[in-house]
Amino acid sequence: MQSYLLAAETGEGTGNPVLNIAIFGAFIAITLYIVTRAGKTTNESADFYTGGASFSGTQNGLAIAGDYLSAASFLGIVGSIALNGYDGFLYSIGFFVAWLVALLLVAEPLRNVGRFTMADVLSFRLRQKPVRVAAAFGTLFVSLFYLIAQMAGAGSLVSVLLDLHSYTAQAICVGIVGVIMIIYVLVGGMKGTTYVQMIKAVLLIAGVLIMSILAFITAKGGLTAVFDQAIDTHAASGYLAEKSYQAEDILKPGLKYGGSTTSKLDFVSLGLSLVLGTAGLPHVLMRFYTVPTAKEARKSVTWAIVLIGSFYLLTLVLGYAAAAFVGPDRILAAPGGANSAAPLLAFELGGSIFMALISAVAFATVLAVVAGLAITASASIAHDVYDAVLRDGQSTEAEQVRVSRITVVVLGIVAIILGILAMQQNVAFLVSLAFAIAASANLPTILYSLYWKRFNTTGAVASIYTGLISALVLIALSPAVSGSATSMFPNADWAIFPLSSPGLVSIPLGFLAGIVGTYLGKPDNFDQLQAEMEVRSLTGVGVEAPVDH
Repeated sequence: MQSYLLAAETGEGTGNPVLNIAIFGAFIAITLYIVTRAGKTTNESADFYTGGASFSGTQNGLAIAGDYLSAASFLGIVGSIALNGYDGFLYSIGFFVAWLVALLLVAEPLRNVGRFTMADVLSFRLRQKPVRVAAAFGTLFVSLFYLIAQMAGAGSLVSVLLDLHSYTAQAICVGIVGVIMIIYVLVGGMKGTTYVQMIKAVLLIAGVLIMSILAFITAKGGLTAVFDQAIDTHAASGYLAEKSYQAEDILKPGLKYGGSTTSKLDFVSLGLSLVLGTAGLPHVLMRFYTVPTAKEARKSVTWAIVLIGSFYLLTLVLGYAAAAFVGPDRILAAPGGANSAAPLLAFELGGSIFMALISAVAFATVLAVVAGLAITASASIAHDVYDAVLRDGQSTEAEQVRVSRITVVVLGIVAIILGILAMQQNVAFLVSLAFAIAASANLPTILYSLYWKRFNTTGAVASIYTGLISALVLIALSPAVSGSATSMFPNADWAIFPLSSPGLVSIPLGFLAGIVGTYLGKPDNFDQLQAEMEVRSLTGVGVEAPVDH
């Protein structure tokens, strides 16, 4: 136990910081070159938002996987499994199962109805302005919470590579990541981002596969041998004994979400958020508009499921391998805590160069995801608020792109500040908060718009704002923000909501508000648009034609 702590404190086990950052810098330079080349063809708003709908289903499937497999998936889940065993793997299960909801309920009809953003679908047969403004708020806050997680993950990653333990140094890392992200989006738009995401998805899955094979070789056996070694390492550390658990409990449910009724409810809340959240994530939904047809949209989701499913199965191996070969003491003592488990495992399995390569891929993961998020949020502001609401659809293409780029800069600055506050939290948990907001604010309105004929503008606005505000308020009053050592404000305590995840309360409220608002509000009397939306969603006929109210 003491040797692990000493290694972490002296930098042993993190390789050569100069070599690490050199490989890192080379990788960033290559991806930035790709973004710059792709960005030269970004002239119109359609190019900036959706890449001109020019990607095939296979390409888009790779890009979706690249968008979805974020820092939370790689850094957060591996760390969570390493420390909490079986309960940590629940993140992998939730993230993966969520894709079935997206495939079955929203992928194809969303592609058929919309053009650029989620609000195109929500406002199709409703009154444009109030719905677009509400949808823009939902998109902004989901994107912001997702960005916070990526910033925190990137800060942890660079801090481990450079062996930076001070809070100030880690905060500077987060700031640098934010600046690079802003440059990526401003230069490349959706085309550049998509190419980086495709490359990153291939590299990340290949890297995880290689790490898994090396783990089996190191353990001199299969998954059982990794499990046995993980139990032995946990037993030697005493980490679980401090929590009144045995080392064998990392293979059993309940290590994190067992015991008290509150923790069990927290698990149910987390599960609801993960499974339902994907179908309401605006940056993932926006990916369906980068393909030319609904058939390609279905194909892209199929490819995404294969790639994402393979990845999440391998996180089980990596998580227990980190528990076995790195150990909980060393993970917790490293910069970034649980988020450092994956790069530390890479060092144990393949040395300094391998660690730097894996970390560079993980960093590209962060950059690609935050770029996609920033584009989605900026498109929502420029297309849904500036063009549709403030300019009544009369703004030029150049004006929309300019507003988008201004939004990217502002959003990046806010994400940097909040990312610094959230550096000590597991990034998988931080992303789950974004999923909770998406499932509470966006999903009810999407499903009602697509499948409930009576649904009206009052119901849509009530559903979005109720789900969004309830989720944000409950998060603000939860232990995630105050009252614990890993909170955003650890020295304060105003946490009166006992659950860390708000989904158990906010998701039903979002669905209920949509029903109540619909029955209390006046009908929109857009029967023709309702019929047109139904035909479009089912057949794809008239996809390219804009809708006039």
